[in-house]
Amino acid sequence: MPSYDELKNKQQELIRKSLDGSVFIAPPTADAIDTLTEYHAAVVGPPAVPAGISLKALPAEWDDLGWLTNDGAQFSRDVSNSETTSWGAVTPTRTDITSDTTTLQVTAQETKLLTIGLATGADLANIAPDAQTGEVRVAKPLRPKSAHYRVLSLAVDQADAGEIYIARFLPNAKVSSYSEQAMNGGEIPWGVTLTGEIDDVLGYSEEWLFGGPGWNALLTEMGFTATP
Repeated sequence: MPSYDELKNKQQELIRKSLDGSVFIAPPTADAIDTLTEYHAAVVGPPAVPAGISLKALPAEWDDLGWLTNDGAQFSRDVSNSETTSWGAVTPTRTDITSDTTTLQVTAQETKLLTIGLATGADLANIAPDAQTGEVRVAKPLRPKSAHYRVLSLAVDQADAGEIYIARFLPNAKVSSYSEQAMNGGEIPWGVTLTGEIDDVLGYSEEWLFGGPGWNALLTEMGFTATP
């Protein structure tokens, strides 16, 4: 009979950390994220560039929120169930998922057009500085309407073979709440919570994406069948 040492399969090289990352925002009319990475052939140069895997450029209209607080991108998943009980059974005999909602809480530290528009709920197209003074005024609407965005949260890790990317894409995210903003001598944050909703065209509310040269090098160790 096998011992525990013969059964276990613990691989420390598969432990991931988000050493760096960004949250990218785009209007709902922007192109969706179809692939995270791409393969590029070698370039003779100069400068010479070896063949490999790299991040794919983002479509037009996508912008980085910039520096975030140490909390980074905080994802939550709320799943609700409906249970059916039966005569003679002490546990539910049927359980159905009735809702499965993903929320993203993020606090931006940079004050700029994108973060002001996101955290105030104002239409970015209507925010313009005064022609003479550069002053910007944003009035809170009497009947606020939850704005929708496309959101890509990208975490970056390092491995022996190169960078590893772990991303979550919300194609139709609604601003569902706003964080407190303190003006007390410290930084002035811009925090919001976004809730993922189904994109009618794409047919999903969230997509996970994994890639990078470091990821590709570990496919077999992670249990995937490597692409020939």
